[in-house]
Amino acid sequence: MSGEKVRAELIHGTIVVWDIESGRELYRSGFYGKPLGISKPKSLDFNAPLVLDIIEAVYLVEKDKLEVYEEKRKLSFEDLVRRAGQYYEKFEQKYLAYRDLRDRGFIVTPGIKFGSDFAVYRIGPGLEHAPFIVQVKSIDENISALEMIRSGRLATTVKKYFTIAIPDVNSQRVAYVLFEWWRA
Repeated sequence: MSGEKVRAELIHGTIVVWDIESGRELYRSGFYGKPLGISKPKSLDFNAPLVLDIIEAVYLVEKDKLEVYEEKRKLSFEDLVRRAGQYYEKFEQKYLAYRDLRDRGFIVTPGIKFGSDFAVYRIGPGLEHAPFIVQVKSIDENISALEMIRSGRLATTVKKYFTIAIPDVNSQRVAYVLFEWWRA
């Protein structure tokens, strides 16, 4: 990406990059967001505004690649984090995991269709199926046997590794537990 920040607008919890070329550049740089009205882009040269999840926007603002405006007022990183907390339960922990995965070079997208927090790719959507689904859990949060079985069966059905991310907000580090099921 060029050194220039991309301008985006916060509209009801959704971040929109209206400039199509800037949106294409963001998408190309790490599969951020989705083109409006195109669930699975076949080309990087789409002709639509880019819609970002607010967690992606927080990351891009922190990395100095994006500026977010609301009603013509530029939002600070802290303002955007506060807003994200309104839309995400346990935002700070989920963001720590998101940032850690992105910083490790993974492509991270919302995992709602897999019943998880994130779907994680090594290469990118459209180029591979996400090999991991990630559920973020607090360090003091329990996971029941039933939840483990459900998550494991779902992950196995969609051919993914079920992963639990355990962020520590004090140390700003994330531990991961990866599960793999197989038939005996």
